[in-house]
Amino acid sequence: MTRIFTALSLFLAGISSTVAAERPPNILLIIADQWRAQAFGFAGDPNVKTPNLDRLEKQCVNFTQAVSGMPVCSPTRASLLTGQRPLTHGIFINDVPLNPEAVTIAKVLRGAGYDTGCIGKWHVDGHGRAAFIPRERRQGFDYWKVLECTHAYNKSPYYADGPEKLEWQGYDAIAQTRDAQGYIESRAKTGKPFLLWLAWGPPHNPYETAPQKYRDMYSPDNMKLRGNVPADGIAQARARVDLAGYYAHCTALDDCIGDLLGTLENAGVDDNTIIVFTSDHGDMLSSHAMQRKQKPYEESARVPMLFRVPAKLGIAPRRVEGTINTEDVMPTLLSLCGVAAPKSVEGFDFTDYMRGGKDLSGGAAIVQCDAPFGEFARRTGGREYRCVRTVRYTYVRELEWPWLLFDNEKDPWQLDNLVGKPEHAELQAKMDAMLKAKLAEQHDDFRPAAEYIAKWKYTVDASGTVPYK
Repeated sequence: MTRIFTALSLFLAGISSTVAAERPPNILLIIADQWRAQAFGFAGDPNVKTPNLDRLEKQCVNFTQAVSGMPVCSPTRASLLTGQRPLTHGIFINDVPLNPEAVTIAKVLRGAGYDTGCIGKWHVDGHGRAAFIPRERRQGFDYWKVLECTHAYNKSPYYADGPEKLEWQGYDAIAQTRDAQGYIESRAKTGKPFLLWLAWGPPHNPYETAPQKYRDMYSPDNMKLRGNVPADGIAQARARVDLAGYYAHCTALDDCIGDLLGTLENAGVDDNTIIVFTSDHGDMLSSHAMQRKQKPYEESARVPMLFRVPAKLGIAPRRVEGTINTEDVMPTLLSLCGVAAPKSVEGFDFTDYMRGGKDLSGGAAIVQCDAPFGEFARRTGGREYRCVRTVRYTYVRELEWPWLLFDNEKDPWQLDNLVGKPEHAELQAKMDAMLKAKLAEQHDDFRPAAEYIAKWKYTVDASGTVPYK
């Protein structure tokens, strides 16, 4: 009898192991707003304290050359959701609506049996930054604790299933993380796979609003500035103050990462959950005497892109130089989950590349601005542009002529613009041909902003910005 019982136990254990191995992986997709690729301990930043992300990075495929295809909020989020480029889904400017009929990662995974949850910032609804978003415009997410957009991070509002305005207690990123932990714990008990989209507002400005204990960790006087912050005393003083507050937000979020990792482990789903950590765009933070995003410079266009993949999928942690772009995230995640990407997707599936295969991007990614607005309005130097970025070079064209060419290996601060220099004419011609070939592949004929705005029937003010409430 004992032998029979032991044999039966082993048989059932084998079944349980097989079921666990075949169970589709969960996805925890974390988006931090305006967190540039350089601002991590693992990326070599001498100021910031990110011990949890530094630990996570060692467990990840780290795409060290990842870019935001359009380094501004709404376009990036729409591309993450749809796997499409901005001129296809139409969100090439902030505060305009993504089509409710769009094919999104949440809709596809829900159709494949996943639970879907969204917590935090949304910013693709376009019906007002503080407006209630009804279920038919939630793009396939069922669990919902969301606000379109706010940068008031303490006691900020949100909506759940009804039009009653609710409030996150304290610093919203911490409260949202607690809610995400509860979601993970509850879904882990069901055994059903889940997609959780967690979008924090920080470290986007205002920089001075992180909890006091994190602000106390950073003094402006101790900030080491990047080599492209102008030597002007006023500019440097501003940069030091902004950086101290920015890093305080970063470290607060790093603690949230630690809490989430602990919850995944305690809930027993750590070894079957894909974690993606990324950002919608970077932040200039006084580099080149500029602020915020939309620019083609490294501080604005480069984003973190970490994929922690369950061991059963056969992908080992390492740093890679594949030029992954925003629209590539959706098809890559679907492939990792064994779900076919819909025909509407334009991005590349990087799964085979993560296993040592070919980089389908050809080693180059496009960064673009279709309609300058807001902090990159024309009156402050904003312009339409198309940029091709390889591991080594950044080349940018305006509508009529070349604008920027940098050798990022020899000139990591991007201080020496090589455009028009005779000794670099061959390189410029090569990069120009590469850009034109990539645009032709994407059926992008690079038109003036006014044409795109008219095509999509958007109304903008004198600065090119869609007015919002």
